[in-house]
Amino acid sequence: EGDEGEVPLTLRRVWEFAMTAPLDEIRFILETKRLNKAAAEASFAGEYGHCVGRTLRCDRERRVMGDSIFTRILSYTSAACDARMAGAMIPVMSNSGSGNQGIAATLPVVVYAEETAASEEQTIRALTLSHLTVVYIKQSLGRLSALCGCVVAATGSSCGITYLMGGGYDQVAAAVKNMIANLTGMICDGAKPSCAMKLTSGVSTAVLSAMMAMDGRCVTPVEGIIDEDVDRCIHNLTKIGRDGMNETDRIVLGIMTDKA
Repeated sequence: EGDEGEVPLTLRRVWEFAMTAPLDEIRFILETKRLNKAAAEASFAGEYGHCVGRTLRCDRERRVMGDSIFTRILSYTSAACDARMAGAMIPVMSNSGSGNQGIAATLPVVVYAEETAASEEQTIRALTLSHLTVVYIKQSLGRLSALCGCVVAATGSSCGITYLMGGGYDQVAAAVKNMIANLTGMICDGAKPSCAMKLTSGVSTAVLSAMMAMDGRCVTPVEGIIDEDVDRCIHNLTKIGRDGMNETDRIVLGIMTDKA
């Protein structure tokens, strides 16, 4: 954390590093895959929290949603969160001090990589891109915010998935813009079992944003808080989370502390 200030990050810098760093220097990122996938699989075998992950694998839900890469991304991500928020003694790999952000930055990328038979190198680079994007956004957001961290973490996984779909930098930047246009403003009301539902919202949006980006669809600068420059978009998101949502934070805390 000490040298964070020395190299001002941009999405382009994050992309270049993830694509060009020697594999042996970033191979450690596979540990996020191992730990967080094991957490999801342990959760499927148990009864944790609201059982969002297990619910997505039930027959009734499969009749509605099918059994697809998409539903598996959702079930693995929410299952790991179910177990973690229920206090299960199952380790997960965090990002920026948050286990749920580690889960949301990792598992969608892992599931997509496995389901599409991505190479080990592609998996490593996709995970690096995802996790570093989260670190970059988190740097200007600050450690604690009234903005739900899954918005940031799912933006990372959207980048990783876009890369695995064959996207280049421009598509990845488009995916980030699509995420910011959609999920910005989701409140954080503490760490609790229902976080698994928020992660599911975040990663479903991540897949949608990636697919739209790959089809050449990107929210334009004439819309809302989106800017032509993707780094400015990110700073718009973090400005809202850091400055704009302070009053939200106070109101949410008031609601939580006033409960009988």
